[in-house]
Amino acid sequence: MSVKLGVAPIAWSNDDMPELGGDTTLEQCLSEANQAGYIGVEFGGKFPKTSEELMPKLNEFNLNLCSGWYGANLRKNSFIEEKESIQQQLKLFKDCNSPCIVFAEVSGSIQGDQNRKLSTRPKMDLDESKNYYKKISEMGKYLEDKGMPLAYHHHMGTVIESQEDTERLLENTHDSVKLTLDTGHMLFAQGDSKKIINDFNERLIHVHCKDIRKKVLDNSLKNDLSFREAFLEGAFTVPGDGCIDYKPLFDILKEKKYSGWLVVEAEQDPAKANPFEYAKIGYKYLTETLQKSNIEIFNN
Repeated sequence: MSVKLGVAPIAWSNDDMPELGGDTTLEQCLSEANQAGYIGVEFGGKFPKTSEELMPKLNEFNLNLCSGWYGANLRKNSFIEEKESIQQQLKLFKDCNSPCIVFAEVSGSIQGDQNRKLSTRPKMDLDESKNYYKKISEMGKYLEDKGMPLAYHHHMGTVIESQEDTERLLENTHDSVKLTLDTGHMLFAQGDSKKIINDFNERLIHVHCKDIRKKVLDNSLKNDLSFREAFLEGAFTVPGDGCIDYKPLFDILKEKKYSGWLVVEAEQDPAKANPFEYAKIGYKYLTETLQKSNIEIFNN
């Protein structure tokens, strides 16, 4: 088994807050991702929206498209409506040989509202949950048939946030609904990434390696900050600069024979946290820790 190392462009340019890294070019992001050692990059707002434009740009910097975010509204849309909405991204990702779509439910999300405390995030009652699980199972089967797996991303401020939310989703949906595990979001929600990997390894197909600064996390939880306030305070960082010990996680991934992407992701203010420098910190830590867990890194 071997894993591939990718990076998310959010450290260079933040799609939710365009003023963060607004002047950073796509070329700088891709060049620095490559120079830091990564062979893949996730999709971002500054990326071309067609494969005819995107593939030459990725090839120029020797990078693969290793997935990207899709914000769904299945809570309010029908499966048919959501299927129509995803078509452009589905075609782009298929053309660019992405391994999956990082799929998250954003209907009712408070992740972008600086005035909404995280404790006020949306929740579903039993009836809505049953209906939602049915629709996302339909979407999972559809995307699986199209050769583009749905990799669900639990996320702070959304309806699927906690370990319990994530477990319930996976337990009540079709096997085609796969998982993106985000170590930072799981810790922020006071969940256990190791247990998720152990219990749902057959559904895990994508991993976001996001670290946490513990003092900022503790303050965010104590004062019930909004998601935006927390990350502007510096809650998130790259592996090797936070409090998460990835060695136990990687040991389990080794045991479970995980062979997908590990994507370094940390939304930070690039004016305070130089994206290139932090990308190198994350790459160095992951390569050293993976070696300790006897996991090979695919570098072609």
